[in-house]
Amino acid sequence: MRSIWRTLDRGLARDIALVCLADGVVGLSYGAISVGGGLPLWVPILLSIVVFAGASQFLFVGIVAAGGSPIAAMIAGLLVNSRHVAFGLAVSDVIGGGWRRWPGSHLMTDENVAFAMGQDEPGQRRAAYWAGGIGIFVCWNVGVVIGGLAGSVITNTDVFGLDAAFPAVLLALVLPALRDRRTRTAALVGVVIALAATPFLPAGVPVLLALAGLLFYRADKPALEVAR
Repeated sequence: MRSIWRTLDRGLARDIALVCLADGVVGLSYGAISVGGGLPLWVPILLSIVVFAGASQFLFVGIVAAGGSPIAAMIAGLLVNSRHVAFGLAVSDVIGGGWRRWPGSHLMTDENVAFAMGQDEPGQRRAAYWAGGIGIFVCWNVGVVIGGLAGSVITNTDVFGLDAAFPAVLLALVLPALRDRRTRTAALVGVVIALAATPFLPAGVPVLLALAGLLFYRADKPALEVAR
């Protein structure tokens, strides 16, 4: 592992450190909101260690805190994390084989995959992936613990506006994908479906129904190809 830290150049190390710090701040808000929303401290901590997937964790806690079914929350979280299948194929050579594949797969995030794919040299790719994964894991979990302890003291996290972290983080994750017209169409249809179903169905179920918007993504693709 020492060679990983030696391989990183100063600019890349700085960028990774900034992302780790940002993820730590998001983890702090996640811990505070989870505990402030009524969940015991061990729940966000356990999820952060075992699941370690920010978007899925936010979605899971948000659905459960709103009174939704834990099963629906789990399914929604799994669907959000399904993108890691493609990530795993893209960085399988970076993770390596043997025992490294297990921790390497667990440390997989959007950020360290992006850092790894952005490097040309194999050594730099490997260093960026592992340094980013380990750094984010540590900063995220430290932030969750601090935020959880703060949430147990602060009786009303809404006063600090931390309740906005759920939609803000999820929106930030999907914004880059909305540059594509097909994706925007599918997302808009999903939003309409979820909003229409919310008054009639339990919390969490409208989110699952919103996946029907993906049908419009597939339907729109041939039309674009014909137009070309």
